[in-house]
Amino acid sequence: MTHPISTVRPSPIAGTWYSGNPNVLRKEIENYLHNAEPCKVSGSLVGLIVPHAGYRYSGKTAGFGYRCVQGLNFDLCVVVSPLHQAHPAQLLTSAHQFFETPLGQVKMDLHAIRTFQHLLFEDSGLTLTEIANDDEHSLEIQLPFLQVALTKPFQLLPIMVRSETEKVITIVGETLAKVVSGRNVLLVASTDLSHFYSEHEARVLDREMLSQIEAFSPSGVLKAEQTGTGFACGAGAVATVLTAAKALGADRVTQVHYSTSADATHDPSSVVGYGAAVITKS
Repeated sequence: MTHPISTVRPSPIAGTWYSGNPNVLRKEIENYLHNAEPCKVSGSLVGLIVPHAGYRYSGKTAGFGYRCVQGLNFDLCVVVSPLHQAHPAQLLTSAHQFFETPLGQVKMDLHAIRTFQHLLFEDSGLTLTEIANDDEHSLEIQLPFLQVALTKPFQLLPIMVRSETEKVITIVGETLAKVVSGRNVLLVASTDLSHFYSEHEARVLDREMLSQIEAFSPSGVLKAEQTGTGFACGAGAVATVLTAAKALGADRVTQVHYSTSADATHDPSSVVGYGAAVITKS
């Protein structure tokens, strides 16, 4: 028996990955933004690359990324993340109409999603599969930061990328750019870096991945992941956003912060790396 899909996707991670108390959550994010250095990038802002661990681990680094959009407003935010669970589809979105966080509901831009689905299939035969009641944290965890940093409500285009094939990523990124072109849009790529290496090893691996990101190289990001010279669990998401941003005229990526989980755990023997970067158009 199939159950009807609810209009609202309730949060499966509020109270664990971040506070379920709206006042505590807002204050925590405001502190991350306040403690981040003022953004020194020039040009108009097209996108962010930010981490997605629990806030106690990666919130500081995420704060440096979101500091660069604090006080701005965007009509549409495209959040591109991995899907950590196994799934046969290469490309997914939400079957719900709203995402819920303790700070309120975020409305999905159903027209943009339908247009994206249509163009993808028409141009390449790729399908955007809708899923309901997923447990994915990496997309949702960006929403409270956006809700606090931006000055007005925004609509959401959520995309979860499981493919790391350059041909697929190129099609997805370029199609996404067509869908959002001319709109007041922010692209967000959600990714952590290397997982469970020593801090020394992690810094070497993460330096290579971040160098490919700063080189504005979607193919370099995918190649680093595939060859093991650097790692990003959202490599496909990052490459998609870089591709879309480039098609929208962006020409620079600037790293604004790097950290590892050792800052929170004080255990350098096995860490996760976190980076934040800003994509701009001069």
